[in-house]
Amino acid sequence: MELVFSGRVVEWRGPAPYFFVPVPDEESTDIREVATAASYGWGVIPVEARIGGTAFTTSLFPKDGGYLLPLKSAVRTGLGLGEGDDVTVQMAVRFQPG
Repeated sequence: MELVFSGRVVEWRGPAPYFFVPVPDEESTDIREVATAASYGWGVIPVEARIGGTAFTTSLFPKDGGYLLPLKSAVRTGLGLGEGDDVTVQMAVRFQPG
């Protein structure tokens, strides 16, 4: 499953700051349809993502019926992204073998 969406970088201030791009409702609905086949536990969904020329792997976090795409520090700083920046994400769900 491949998706393209735009979103705004948000910061979650826990013990350490984390940055995410919320997956829009329509794409979250599509992901939920394959979540059982893709998840490897507690609802996270492994993905390959690309923002601009930077590709990375991560796992979507479930949140309030949708998903958050975590932005690794190396990705975020390499692209000069911060809270409130708008990005376009190309993303593919990585299905688990089995």
